[in-house]
Amino acid sequence: MAVLEAKKRAEDKRSYLRTIRLQGNIPGVLYGKNVNNKAIFVNAADFIKTIREAGRNALITLKVDEESHSALLRDIQKDPLRSEIIHVDFQAVDMSTEVDVDVNVHLIGDAAGVKDGGVLQQSLHQLSIRALPANIPPSIDIDISHLQVGDTLTVGDIHTDGKYEINHEPTEVIASVLPPKQEEEIHSGEQQEAGRPEAEEGRETTPES
Repeated sequence: MAVLEAKKRAEDKRSYLRTIRLQGNIPGVLYGKNVNNKAIFVNAADFIKTIREAGRNALITLKVDEESHSALLRDIQKDPLRSEIIHVDFQAVDMSTEVDVDVNVHLIGDAAGVKDGGVLQQSLHQLSIRALPANIPPSIDIDISHLQVGDTLTVGDIHTDGKYEINHEPTEVIASVLPPKQEEEIHSGEQQEAGRPEAEEGRETTPES
């Protein structure tokens, strides 16, 4: 299990939080059923390294001064202009209690239908699952090499080996291989007349808590 060091912070004043960030740290909070909410901060470089190596959904050991907690990263807030991480939320978990998390879906292999001219379309890139903390997979990897033109992969096709429960309907489509003609029709239907776009490109932001 990856280990990340954290330190308690005394206040939430903007000037204090700005100082923490200028020193190369990220303010955050640790909460949980059996844990009093703790205002903390972590070193930015250590945090990024840990998440890259362990994964966004990985269970980590968060050391807050003299205490250690098994925790999940629950939220990352970024500055909407600079895309810098400005706040992180950690949830301390009970290893014997199931939790709900979102896990990325990775399609593995080359679909046979694509080799025959079909076009792969992935409808779901994340799945919500319920699992014991120790059973949370870093990602859900699905082999699609057997998919032919016209085939559809659904949630019900995923083999969980009893390690987790998927919080989606079994009939929900994850990926499909479209016939070439159907793909052309979809693209032709999306074409718009030349001209000035109705809205400028924007970006979704998450307010700082």
